[in-house]
Amino acid sequence: MTIQWIKAKQPAHAQFIFAHGAGAGSDSEFMQQMANLLAEQGINVGLFDFEYMQIAKQTNKRRPPERAPKLLAYFAHVIEQTEPTLPLFIGGKSMGGRMASMLACETDKKINGVLAFGYPFHPPGKPEKLRIDHFGDIPCPFMVLQGERDTFGTREELEALKLAKRPEFMWLADGDHSLKPRKKSGVTLEQNLQVAADRASKFIKQYCL
Repeated sequence: MTIQWIKAKQPAHAQFIFAHGAGAGSDSEFMQQMANLLAEQGINVGLFDFEYMQIAKQTNKRRPPERAPKLLAYFAHVIEQTEPTLPLFIGGKSMGGRMASMLACETDKKINGVLAFGYPFHPPGKPEKLRIDHFGDIPCPFMVLQGERDTFGTREELEALKLAKRPEFMWLADGDHSLKPRKKSGVTLEQNLQVAADRASKFIKQYCL
C-alpha cells in the first residue's frame, strides 16, 4: 500500500487523505494540482490509488471501480498509515469524496472532517438516483466544493434538495464536475482551483481541534 505524501511547505497543522475519482488516479492533473495548493497552506496531503486503479495502470487497461465495500476496506487501511499526532481529514474527488463520507460513518478512527470536491449526488441525467442516504449519519463536519453546473448535482438542484444533514457548500463559479468553468464565464480553472483550495484550507483549520 503506497501513499504519496505531498508535504506542507511550512510546519503542518493537519493531514488530508485525498482519494481519487472513478476514472482517473492519484496522478491526475486535478489531484496533483489540488494537493499542491493545499500543501502550500500547511496541510500534508496523502494520495493513493484504489486497487482497481493500480491494476488499470499496471495493465494499461481501463477498469471500472470496485464495489463500495471493497473500496471502503482499502480506504480504511490507508488511513491507518497516517500520522497519529496530526488532525486527520479525509475526502476526495467525486467517487473518492463519496467513499470518504461513507467511511466517516463506519470507522472508529477520529476523523476531524470530510471534504468532497465534486460530490456525485446522482448519475448525470438521473436526478432521482440520489447517493445521499448516509448523510444523516456523518458524525463530523462535511464540506462539498461543487461546480455550479456540475451534471452530478447542479446548484439549482442541490439548493432545493432536502438533506438529512446538509453539508457546508462552496460553489465554484460556472464550474463543471472538475470545477472547470467555460471560457465565456470570465473565470479560469486555475482561479476556481485556488478558491476551492483556500476554502478547503479554511475548513480544515476551523476543525483542527
